[in-house]
Amino acid sequence: MAGGNAIRGSRVGAGPMGEAERGETAARQRISFWCANQHETRPSFAADAAIPDTWDCPSCGYPAGRDRENTPAPPKIEPYKTHLAYVRERRNEKDGEAILAEALAKLRSAGS
Repeated sequence: MAGGNAIRGSRVGAGPMGEAERGETAARQRISFWCANQHETRPSFAADAAIPDTWDCPSCGYPAGRDRENTPAPPKIEPYKTHLAYVRERRNEKDGEAILAEALAKLRSAGS
């Protein structure tokens, strides 16, 4: 016995099968974009849609442009900075020595 499940193999919300029941799809166009690594990406756009100047390359993540010879420059990746590196950007060595001396004096007075 099959268990009486008449809609077996279908999912909730599934519509009718086939193009005829769903209607016509919009006219599409495929546009080529190239990144700095010469990866070609061809996303599909509606025929009347505005085409963007750049597109993210799905292979490497670099920005891709429509001109194969003049691709957008890859983004400059900043290295990870430690907290100390950020502090050194904001303070010079003289200020750092003064702050250190103040902190040490506070610790010494709290310990006595």
